[in-house]
Amino acid sequence: MKPVIALTKGRLEKQFLNFFETLDYETEPLVNKGRKLQVETEQFSFFFAKGPDVTTYVENGIADLGVVGGDILLEHEPDVFNLFPLPFGKCRMALATKAGYEWPDHKKRIASTFTNITNEYYREKGESVDIIKLEGSVELAPILGLADGIVDIVETGTTLKENGLVVQDEFLSFSARLIANRSNLKIKRNQLVPVIESFKKGANQA
Repeated sequence: MKPVIALTKGRLEKQFLNFFETLDYETEPLVNKGRKLQVETEQFSFFFAKGPDVTTYVENGIADLGVVGGDILLEHEPDVFNLFPLPFGKCRMALATKAGYEWPDHKKRIASTFTNITNEYYREKGESVDIIKLEGSVELAPILGLADGIVDIVETGTTLKENGLVVQDEFLSFSARLIANRSNLKIKRNQLVPVIESFKKGANQA
């Protein structure tokens, strides 16, 4: 059976393809996949999912390998092999507020998709805050008055700027990571190790 690789949809998917094209593998089915969620190439079986779901599929052995942001791994702590960083998907975790915003005297309200990371950030600061979990467009929270600030991933900062927000603190850096299912890596070792080594070589040369 071909190695099964789970890819994070969207931004990481496009960046992975650019990286994958530098390796000696067939890429045409990935380039022209349209809206397909599963793609077969000569060497691999790929499927596409949201970042947290990629870790779930890998953890449960549906996928042998996965490409996912380091932020997702830190937030969800899946039981997978976190093999090594890949040379794309670089971003930072940041605390942001409306430009010129003055923090209130009362307990702060912070909106984030990354509630565990946010909780740990404020725990290390010795500060208690109310954390509001949102699944997308967290930039709206301070604009509409739901929260005083947000903790979110920042790549270029354009989205924050266009919505009148500014970074108050950057505290973590991430890149995409290659992950593996623990059992599959042992059972399919002869299949997977050459793939992992080719990814590692490509990452080191990037």
